[in-house]
Amino acid sequence: MTHTRIRPFNTKVTYPEQNLDNDLAQAVVAGNTVYLRGQIGQDLETRESVGIGDVTAQAEQAMANIDMLLRESGSELADIVKITIYLTDIRFREPVYLVMGRWLKGVHYVSTGLVVSALARPEWLVEIDATAVIPESRD
Repeated sequence: MTHTRIRPFNTKVTYPEQNLDNDLAQAVVAGNTVYLRGQIGQDLETRESVGIGDVTAQAEQAMANIDMLLRESGSELADIVKITIYLTDIRFREPVYLVMGRWLKGVHYVSTGLVVSALARPEWLVEIDATAVIPESRD
């Protein structure tokens, strides 16, 4: 089986301030499963951080990225089966989950929420990781 890599990139471009050189992708399609890289408050076109200091704005950007990447992969938000949410502060849980609730109304996915000490960049407050399927057909 061949995997399809969506939006490949190298970490030395994404994190020029760090001494990294890893080849990654924003999404990988393997069979009918779509694995997304954890999404944060970053515009995927410009690589600029958005919503600095505003967890709600960062969650909105992360969900917009997830929506876009799933569509590029042949899936959609309704096909999400698993989400993992990483927060840098427990107080961010309610605003982030409210954003996710608007984007994923009626999608009964499973989720795990974690509070971590930091993400890859200090300005990032939330990261959302999703796995979805590509249905054989839509009725």
